[in-house]
Amino acid sequence: MSEELRVSPIETREMPGKRRFAMVVDTRRCIGCMACQVACKAEYDTPLGVNRTWVPYKVVGKYPNVKKQFLPRLCNHCDDPPCVRNCPVGATYKHEDGGFVLQRYERCIGCRSCMAACPYNARFMLPSHRTYTPITNVVDKCTFCFHRVTQNLVPACVQTCIGRARVFGDLNDPTSEVSYLVAKNATQVLRPEEGTKPHVFYIGADRNQTEFGRDAYRKPEVMELERSAFKRHFDI
Repeated sequence: MSEELRVSPIETREMPGKRRFAMVVDTRRCIGCMACQVACKAEYDTPLGVNRTWVPYKVVGKYPNVKKQFLPRLCNHCDDPPCVRNCPVGATYKHEDGGFVLQRYERCIGCRSCMAACPYNARFMLPSHRTYTPITNVVDKCTFCFHRVTQNLVPACVQTCIGRARVFGDLNDPTSEVSYLVAKNATQVLRPEEGTKPHVFYIGADRNQTEFGRDAYRKPEVMELERSAFKRHFDI
């Protein structure tokens, strides 16, 4: 297959004159303080039970030499996003300037096709009733803080990261920090076999821990115990 056929027409990485924003997450610097998750919730008033970004962890090693390994997660703002292809009403789209994958709330019909298509489990339904905003009953996700970036600010999660584990910038700008980090470090992306070309790059992530979904670090039997307890408590 020729290079021209492998490259999607909507891809903006390494295109002259185009900006392509990306995030680098250095897992070696993440201490699991969850400040990014809290800042995101404060920025968007996301309801309980759902998150635009979250920080799962896994306890590795053998007692007494154990530690927590964190793997911050969010929408990957793919260069070839399956959520865009699968949205039947054009509610999900890729912004030409910067490569943001965004959501038109007024078009979304809540069919959840994008949720099923996303290999990173990064999307969620907003509840039908919310206290402070009329945006309800539609699919939501991380936007790379589009409204902040257009004002020359970094995303809220990046600004609040005390360990500087998150770095954000224009990957097409050779002088940007993200461009330098991606060029100089061995980086990993989630589920590369999906061919979506994610634009969240990890440094120091264990390849064996990047193949899982939202509940990556919770054993199925533990999850089943919790489900059973929940059902017993609410008599379901």
